[in-house]
Amino acid sequence: MSITPAIQGTWGTVLLPLDSNDVIDWGALEAGLDALIESGVSGVYSNGTAGEFYSQTEDEFERVSRTVAERCSRAGMPFQLGVSHMSPWLSRDRLRRVVDLEPKAFQVILPDWFPPTMEESIRFLTEMAEVAGGQSLVLYNPPHAKVLLRPEEFGQVQRAVPSVAGIKVLGGDDEWFESMREHCPGLSVFVPGHVLASSLGKGAHGSYSNVACLSPTGAMKWFGQMHSDLPGALELEGRIQRFLAEEVRPFILEQGYANQAVDKFMACIGDWAPMTTRLRWPYRFIPQAAVEKARAVGRDLVPELFG
Repeated sequence: MSITPAIQGTWGTVLLPLDSNDVIDWGALEAGLDALIESGVSGVYSNGTAGEFYSQTEDEFERVSRTVAERCSRAGMPFQLGVSHMSPWLSRDRLRRVVDLEPKAFQVILPDWFPPTMEESIRFLTEMAEVAGGQSLVLYNPPHAKVLLRPEEFGQVQRAVPSVAGIKVLGGDDEWFESMREHCPGLSVFVPGHVLASSLGKGAHGSYSNVACLSPTGAMKWFGQMHSDLPGALELEGRIQRFLAEEVRPFILEQGYANQAVDKFMACIGDWAPMTTRLRWPYRFIPQAAVEKARAVGRDLVPELFG
């Protein structure tokens, strides 16, 4: 018997708007958060990669978390809070300071300076689960993580730490998803937004979506299409991937920009919230001048996402 995971859908990330001095523009952050809520995404999450969790002070982290919790709770919007940090001690401390906010889940990464063993990973997650007091955890295990878990290892984690309710991963082929079903029944599997339509049939349950960075409203319309018109949704996925290949990925593959630079660039292309392409020092950000060309291509190639 299949088990329906508790966490599903297309979720949108809270971006970190910055002024020319790398100071957070709190008014713009709240406006962007309100736009996400109004778009009707399945849920909102904070302090992922695009939220630049690694560069926030602890006071900033707490203010972002409490702002998200307050505005989402008031609107009845499900939310998750990222408590990740490269230091497991700081990650645990972040969780302790916001555990009272009771989100849908807390997002975490494995300790990042030195690759943890499986025993050490479970030890870390067990402690985080205890601090969370039974609230769910989502393990973010992206391709650039020091340790990439295999399906059988996700199964080990799920059995040892039942609070781990979901994962954010690159995904895989049919064989990978079959292995996930075998080893991790009931675990929510979230994949990148631009492969969601083709991954749902394989066994994915949703996305912490880069497509929602481009257009949260468009991403939700596309998610609905996946359930009403899958062939049409797959055709749109092909055009989304073409747009990314032509206008977005070259900044990573050819010019070496970080993934978070691309996420902010896409938000500027979509123009749905007050945002610039700026990243906090020391990371480079994509020039604002590149936005208009990419926006024109996007409107022509994937007009459904621009409304």
